[in-house]
Amino acid sequence: MPPDTPAVYDRAGLDTLVGYGDSPALIVVDLQRGFTDPSCVLGGDLSSVVERTNELLDPAHETDCPVVATRIVTSHPDGADLGIWGEKIPTLELLAADSEWVDLDERLDLRETDHVLEKRQASSFHETELHSMLTAWGVDTLVVAGCTTSGCIRATAVDGCSHGFRVIVPEESVGDRAPEPHEANLFDIHAKYGDVRPFEEVVDYLRDPSALRPHRRD
Repeated sequence: MPPDTPAVYDRAGLDTLVGYGDSPALIVVDLQRGFTDPSCVLGGDLSSVVERTNELLDPAHETDCPVVATRIVTSHPDGADLGIWGEKIPTLELLAADSEWVDLDERLDLRETDHVLEKRQASSFHETELHSMLTAWGVDTLVVAGCTTSGCIRATAVDGCSHGFRVIVPEESVGDRAPEPHEANLFDIHAKYGDVRPFEEVVDYLRDPSALRPHRRD
């Protein structure tokens, strides 16, 4: 990144924090074997992301914070139901409903009371029940974890912001196949769609949402 980039963004007003709301939900995006197992061509070693996500799940479960996990699943052998996205990324056809690659990573400490949604596009909102579920629960803040930062994390952050939710991304609980797109998209998400925050701060928030007020500014 050129050294003057942060100053350019500051001048444009792209440095404002949306802060934390009163009622969070934890969204665990696509931590399925197809992305967390390096033996799959779509995957990589996201062990640290899974570990950090579990550290978010613990306080979320303690406080009865809603947890929604998503996974990409295609019901067609050629991935036809993935539309143009499937044409752009033909290897997504590996995520067939009967494939091991659609199973959520067994290391995740999910509970039976957590919700699992299947999706066929990058955003966790696209043609899923996520928005209606969050609205019914009275959620105003999304803590987004999972993968990949440059794909489904970014798409979920953009749509979350568009739907009027405060989007919080704990920096260490999202990951990508390579560091460059990961860092670039964290920068962009923080500038335009949500707040990329220190991991421990977000853990504290999930433990006690009342401790960090809606318009917190550092």
